[in-house]
Amino acid sequence: MEILNKEKLKETLERWKEHPSVTGLMEKFSQLQSYTNKSYKTLESYTKQKIKESKYELVELPYIDVKEDPVRPELDLQFRQSYGRKIYGLKDDVGEISAIMCFAFTNDVPKTVEEMDTMSYDAALQSVHRAGVQGSIAVAYTVWAKKKGGGRAIVNEVYKMVKKSNHLNRLITLSPLTDMARNFHIKNGAKELQVNQTTQNFEYDITLEDINNGTSRIRQNNIGQITGTDVQCSLDKRRCSEKRSR
Repeated sequence: MEILNKEKLKETLERWKEHPSVTGLMEKFSQLQSYTNKSYKTLESYTKQKIKESKYELVELPYIDVKEDPVRPELDLQFRQSYGRKIYGLKDDVGEISAIMCFAFTNDVPKTVEEMDTMSYDAALQSVHRAGVQGSIAVAYTVWAKKKGGGRAIVNEVYKMVKKSNHLNRLITLSPLTDMARNFHIKNGAKELQVNQTTQNFEYDITLEDINNGTSRIRQNNIGQITGTDVQCSLDKRRCSEKRSR
């Protein structure tokens, strides 16, 4: 709410401040002015947050220079786009790509690139009988930032994408066995899933809210079942009592 001509209103109130009917009004004016300023700050913060949230856009990329990949430069473009595998880029507010993440879609957790290749091939074959739906696990096997802050931002956007998906229920990484990879994913909220001979897997928990909601529904259902059972027991007891009375 915006107060027009604040200074003029304040001047008028000051002139009549000794009048009994105006004394309380002065206090209300101060409170209203304070509330207005507070609301303005909140609105400003909200707007900044919305601008920050809408700063990035996750897009599928048809081409990248694989030599830029500091994690797995040996994997060519054909590998990254075979058997349903995809390359995602994070487009910033000036239309430039600030980070890149490459994915395979599988039904199991791979421990090596070779396993991931086989698993994504199998998932692609199975998708023929599943209306094109491939895999239940999104495996991020490489990620790198082209701009500062891009790495963390692309993790956040990919998390949202997987969470909104109708068929993906896990977000897993196939990361190199380095402290840098470990620190990056742990810092961004992932948990260590397993350490393998040449790789390590981290998992971003996308099901926590669903589990909580599911638990609530289960509790409600249990309450309903208990109530139903209690009613049935009461009816049975009543019938038994009526039989005895006869």
